[in-house]
Amino acid sequence: MFASSTVENYVKQLYLQQGGGERQVVAVGRLAAAMGVVPGTATAMMKTLSDAKLVDYEPRGGVQLSPSGEKLALHVLRRHRLLELFLVQTLGLDWAVVHDEADALEHAVSERVLEKIDELLGHPETDPHGDPIPSAQGSVHEPSRATLADCPKGVPMRVMRVTNQDASFLKFVKQHGLMPQDTVIVIDRETAAEAVTLRTGARKEFSLGSIAAGHVQVEPVALPSEGNAECQMPNAKLKNKK
Repeated sequence: MFASSTVENYVKQLYLQQGGGERQVVAVGRLAAAMGVVPGTATAMMKTLSDAKLVDYEPRGGVQLSPSGEKLALHVLRRHRLLELFLVQTLGLDWAVVHDEADALEHAVSERVLEKIDELLGHPETDPHGDPIPSAQGSVHEPSRATLADCPKGVPMRVMRVTNQDASFLKFVKQHGLMPQDTVIVIDRETAAEAVTLRTGARKEFSLGSIAAGHVQVEPVALPSEGNAECQMPNAKLKNKK
């Protein structure tokens, strides 16, 4: 079927709701909420995408992308993330606003222009938020990392990715020194208050809610020693799509 902008938006969002390449089954109601539509609208679209072999859909059982649907989703994400980086690095837009701009442009940019953008940017691996950019061949590197909600306390960590693309959250992150490549240390966690106390590279201390902290992925600044299992990160995963 012809991939309209609506179809592309659905498969992209479904990929994100699945947790990347994890192929998790997603409830249609959850997908509808993410898309900002009523469940009936999302259900009708899932039936259409199922007929087109882009999703595996079971009424009342949930939905997940098929291999062809995942390939399309990665293609859309490649366009989106390259455009975000282009808008920040080349046009100088703030990283808090480029998500919506890329949403609009990703459906219009041609492959010829996209590959020129990729070449101009030096074939980058991540966008301004640290999200991995799928390759032109359809592979994407999805590292498994700790977040500020569960990483070791007292260990210098480097911010690698911010997964919440809400503009207000991104502005907060930038203001408090939590952008990718910034350094941060978790000083304490208050379980009852659901808060994390952080210290940034500028030695500024502040609190962040546990849910928000879970949107900031980190890695140790220095590689952990073999005997320090607490600081070891899970192995990265490489998803290859044909």
